Amino acid sequence: MIYGFAKQSGGHLKIYSELGHGTTVRLYLPSAKALQTAVPAPAASGESQRGSETILVVEDDADVRQLAVTQLKSLGYRVLEASDGTSALALLRDDESIDLLFTDVVMPGGMTGRQLAEESHRLRPEMKVLFTSGYTQNSIVHQGKLDHGVHLLSKPYRRDGLARKIRDVLDNGS
Repeated sequence: MIYGFAKQSGGHLKIYSELGHGTTVRLYLPSAKALQTAVPAPAASGESQRGSETILVVEDDADVRQLAVTQLKSLGYRVLEASDGTSALALLRDDESIDLLFTDVVMPGGMTGRQLAEESHRLRPEMKVLFTSGYTQNSIVHQGKLDHGVHLLSKPYRRDGLARKIRDVLDNGS
């Protein structure tokens, strides 16, 4: 998560570890003045990243969930939300118009995002799934690689990254 933050900010990390002495992690970020000149103008192709499909957002952190919901609505999507797997499954059973499940991987309450996705596919095999996480606990990543057919948007993410990934999964995801 820290690596992703550093890269998104135009910075980098240095990690030094020595047996018996410990590990030092240094986070380098560009100065505020450098960031002002490095910020790109909004892409003109942003309209192609919009949509009208229905997305179910499942996130246990209320602030993160609200941010995702707000961003997706601003992109034209119809958005439903749930704070856990049980609530999400109830929505999936009640609303047949859901096109994509956008779920956190690590959630409290006994059901992970991976388990929710598996149960969702039993109900609707054609539904697309996009995972999001800052820490996956090996539930969708094994030996450093994503499981086949799994789509992941790492936290923290920005609106443009969310828009691109959602559109890619809806258009091309399995």
